[in-house]
Amino acid sequence: MRYPIVLHTDDGVRYGVTVPDLPGCFSAGDTFDDALDSAREAIDLHAEGLAAEDQDLPPARAITEHRANPDYANGVWAVVEVDLSRYQGKAEKINITIPRRLLARVDEYARARGESRSGFLARAAQEAMRA
Repeated sequence: MRYPIVLHTDDGVRYGVTVPDLPGCFSAGDTFDDALDSAREAIDLHAEGLAAEDQDLPPARAITEHRANPDYANGVWAVVEVDLSRYQGKAEKINITIPRRLLARVDEYARARGESRSGFLARAAQEAMRA
């Protein structure tokens, strides 16, 4: 999963990191690259904690949805990718029936966003159930 993060610095060297989509998920680094690595680790630990409490991981939203928040003013935005599949339980193979044209559109949409068919369908189902 790809999560947007916002980095702040007072000295141009060390960075504090906030993960807007994961309330309470923060980290920091002595350099920009360290801050990115720390953010990945913080997201991973946050996901592990949510899984231990049997809570769903909030979906990642677009950076444009967060920019209006004054808490993130003057921040530097980045996106970090974290493999969170181990917190979602063992994958199960299923057999579903879906119209061929719709399936082609699903595949095209997922491919254009760098997702697999299964990953897209799982994410779409999670988003629909959160609404």
